Amino acid sequence: MGRYRPPRKPTTALISPAGAQSLRRELEYLWREERPVVAKAVQDAAKNGDRSENGDYIYGKKRLLESDSRVRFLGKRLENLTVVDEKPSDPERVYFAARVEFEDEDGLSQQVKILGPDEFDATQKEISIDAPLARALLGKRVGDVVSFETPKGVREIEILRIDY
Repeated sequence: MGRYRPPRKPTTALISPAGAQSLRRELEYLWREERPVVAKAVQDAAKNGDRSENGDYIYGKKRLLESDSRVRFLGKRLENLTVVDEKPSDPERVYFAARVEFEDEDGLSQQVKILGPDEFDATQKEISIDAPLARALLGKRVGDVVSFETPKGVREIEILRIDY
């Protein structure tokens, strides 16, 4: 019996051209390069006899299942994503792919870029459009004061600059 996994929360189906290209590269790599190598390793391990105690075979099958699962996920996800490659009609407001500079209550200035849930990278100051901060920023203008919920409580920030 398989392990129960609750359904994933629906995410926003937007992605930048660079993010879509990255997902396509990952899919291509998994399908064309990794899968044949793993399948060959499983095939070779299967020749060694008793599969129930064959660690190489068991590990290879597990790796193959994980790889196939990721390939299926990426294939379906890429079909459902909308690539946003144009600037918004109103660049004075915060929308998808905006780089927003803001100042918090302590006077510290920070900058974030709003991207899709499949491509954000917190280490690069890129946040998901589904994040509370991004949700609070969407549609706002320079000079607007925005409040949003964090684990430490409600924070307020002021938008200083918006770039695309």
